[in-house]
Amino acid sequence: MEQAIHHQNNEFGKLQEYLREFVYGGIDGAVTTFAVVAGGYGANLEPGILIILGFANLLADGFSMSVGAYLSAKSERDNYDKHEKIEYWEIENLPETEREEIEEIYREKGFKGDLLNQIVDHICSDKDLWVSEMMKDELGMMKDTKSPFKIGLATLISFIIVGFIPLLIYLWDFFFPSEINTFLWTSILTGIAFLIVGWLKGIVNQTSTLRSIIETVGLGLLAAIVAFYVGDILESFFM
Repeated sequence: MEQAIHHQNNEFGKLQEYLREFVYGGIDGAVTTFAVVAGGYGANLEPGILIILGFANLLADGFSMSVGAYLSAKSERDNYDKHEKIEYWEIENLPETEREEIEEIYREKGFKGDLLNQIVDHICSDKDLWVSEMMKDELGMMKDTKSPFKIGLATLISFIIVGFIPLLIYLWDFFFPSEINTFLWTSILTGIAFLIVGWLKGIVNQTSTLRSIIETVGLGLLAAIVAFYVGDILESFFM
C-alpha cells in the first residue's frame, strides 16, 4: 500500500514538473482561439466558417507552439551538454587552472584558510562534482532535467484542451441548434478558463493569485476586443 502511494506521489510530482508548460500553453490556446471567435463574430461570419477557422487555428498554432517549445528546450540542453564537455576536457587537460578557478569561486564566497582548502580538495576529488560546480558557478548554467519532448507534448495538450473551450458552445449549437446567445456563453466559459489558468499561473510563478488572474483575464479580454473590432472593420470594408 505504501509503495503504491509512493509511486502515485512520484507520478504526480513528475506531472507537476510540466505545470508551467501546461499553464502557458493553455493561456496561448485560449487567447488565440477566443480572438479568432471574437474576430469572426465581429465580422458576422457564419457559425460553420467560424468553427472551421477556430479549429484550423487551434491545431496549426498548437502544433507550431509545441514544436517551438520542444526546439527551445532541446537547444538549451544541447548548449549545456556542449559546455559540459568543454569543462570535462579542461579538467582533464588543465587541472591546475581549473582548480585555481574553483578556489577563486569559493574564496569570493567568503571561505579561506584550511576550510577553503578542504572544500576545494573535496570538489576536485570528484570529477562530476567538479564539472557541476564549474557549470553552475563559473558559467551560471543549470541542467534542466525535463524532457524536451514532454515539454512540447504538455504545451500541445494544454493548448488544444484549453483552446477548445471558446469553440465548445459554437460546436454544440451547430449540431444541436438552440436560441442561446452563443458568443455570450462562449465568453463566459472562456472567462472561467482564464480564471483557472490565471490561478495556476500564480502557483507556478509563486506570485499573487489575484494579480495573475487579473493579468490573464485582461490579456484575453484585450485580445478579444482587438480581434472583434478588426473583424468588424474588415467586414464593413470587404463585404
